[in-house]
Amino acid sequence: MAKVRGAVVVDTEVCKGCNLCVVACPTLTLALNRNVNNKGYHYSYMENPENCTGCTNCSTVCPDSCITVYRTKTEH
Repeated sequence: MAKVRGAVVVDTEVCKGCNLCVVACPTLTLALNRNVNNKGYHYSYMENPENCTGCTNCSTVCPDSCITVYRTKTEH
């Protein structure tokens, strides 16, 4: 049976580090980066990419629409 894996792509220059996506993630995939973008915000990134299921909760709650989620099927 195929397993669905997800990949979250964050536009780091648009992200303002509001943390909503981190809180909305049921698999604890996302976190705020220690580094900052050009505006001085700590942006979101995939801290645990192996946990991502591609549920799209993060992109749904993002007020700036800077998150894109991709899903791929992998044979397991």
